[in-house]
Amino acid sequence: MMGRFGVWQPLRVTTPAMAAEVEGLGFSNLWVSGATSELAGVDELLEATESLVIGTSVLNIWHGGATVAAASYHRLAERFPGRFLLGIGAGHPEQNQEFQSPMASITQYLDELDAGGVPVDGRAIAALGPKMLALAAERAVGSIPYSVTPEYTRRARAALGSRRILAPEHKVVLDTDPVRARQTNRDYIEAMLNLRHYRNSLRRVGFTDEDVTGRGSDRLYDALVAHGDVNTVAGKLTEHLDAGADHVAIQVMTNDRTTIPGLPKDITVQVYDDRVFAVYKALADELL
Repeated sequence: MMGRFGVWQPLRVTTPAMAAEVEGLGFSNLWVSGATSELAGVDELLEATESLVIGTSVLNIWHGGATVAAASYHRLAERFPGRFLLGIGAGHPEQNQEFQSPMASITQYLDELDAGGVPVDGRAIAALGPKMLALAAERAVGSIPYSVTPEYTRRARAALGSRRILAPEHKVVLDTDPVRARQTNRDYIEAMLNLRHYRNSLRRVGFTDEDVTGRGSDRLYDALVAHGDVNTVAGKLTEHLDAGADHVAIQVMTNDRTTIPGLPKDITVQVYDDRVFAVYKALADELL
């Protein structure tokens, strides 16, 4: 279901033409964020490609019910066998008014997916903590953690065992000036550090309170964002494979952002244009 490397983009800005280009570059997977339980828009990405596997990274369980998600899964699985993976996550209390115990909520959601006939090998969990990793090992094909380091990957592989898939996301900036690179989308890192689940996850692998405060330390940025020339960035991504990952989802970061119709004007998303796809191509040439 997956090769060694894929790419990560918001579903809202991903077009069928982009999906076809990702496939043409040789990546095995396209991971999309921001999906709802209807999985609207995923059909078109699969239609535009021949073998590319699409995964949600993630479907927030508070953005629609599991019954609807199960029906949507079957719609895609029937039309595109073996080419869709339902990645789910418990979200964050800072962002979801409905938020309750992550373990209890994910467990209930999985129970409902079971009732809806979604197979274990058709779903993955964005697991950060040890309890959620244990749940992923028991009730999913594996884990698709976000904003983690190779050290996290090493520990997660030990927790998951050898039979489950581990596919972490890792951010990249193709820039050989370290000072400039560390300022690329730093606001995004700051926003992520406002979420306690990420702070706790980073503390577990050795980062200090100072590292995870405000805009984050340069040490933290360097661990979460691979930057430098293409050879250096490729080497950093490969560290996850050396630590036990089966696959790495690559998120390219730039400072180019735009508003999206239908969203408040103070909410922006990164622009995915030729500049981003030039990075995809450079990394594909190096890694694939």
